[in-house]
Amino acid sequence: MFYAPLIVLFMLALFGLLILVFLLIMVGAISYAFDKIGLDPFVVFTVLLACLIGSHINIPVYRMRNDSLMRDQVVSFFGVRFRIPTMAAPETVVAVNVGGAIIPCLMALYLLATTAYPLQALIGIAMMAGVSKWLARAVPGLGIAMPAFIPPIIAALVGLILAPDQAPMLAYISGTLGVLIGADLLNLKNLTALQAPVVSIGGAGTFDGIFLTGIIAVLLA
Repeated sequence: MFYAPLIVLFMLALFGLLILVFLLIMVGAISYAFDKIGLDPFVVFTVLLACLIGSHINIPVYRMRNDSLMRDQVVSFFGVRFRIPTMAAPETVVAVNVGGAIIPCLMALYLLATTAYPLQALIGIAMMAGVSKWLARAVPGLGIAMPAFIPPIIAALVGLILAPDQAPMLAYISGTLGVLIGADLLNLKNLTALQAPVVSIGGAGTFDGIFLTGIIAVLLA
């Protein structure tokens, strides 16, 4: 075990095992979170798979000319590095991410239609939208980004305060829709100044904000 090749193989195997355990814990935690808001296990698996696959799919909505693009650079935000894609034309493409925006928001809208506290849910969405607007930052070349861990805590508190009986459900609704509105939709007017070739709603920078805010908020609540 003290020979270099074996040590390297052993460390790689140990590292791989740790990653596998972490992924299993994450999947179990997410499944538990969805179960707390009343979803069938099969629906949970389908949603998780769809979000995972959909996180790599951006649907273009419209294009706008932008002569001040940043090209072929790497930008950092909260320790995460993003490579700016190179575009042939001087334009910004606005897209919607399937796994980070469309699927979570459809889930949140379904829960909003079935919750016993629709008014409280709308108040929670408004509160989270204001918080997300305050936390979101325009990162040149990347788009709109925000820290991933503060919104879930606030969303969980919102759910516990507004509707203790359905705190997990309200935390998911307000966290998901509030972050989408506050971080992305309210900042669309600043697209040209971002110098980003692609601005993905619910994509890089806000995928954690929209998708994980709902999941972590449910677990905290």
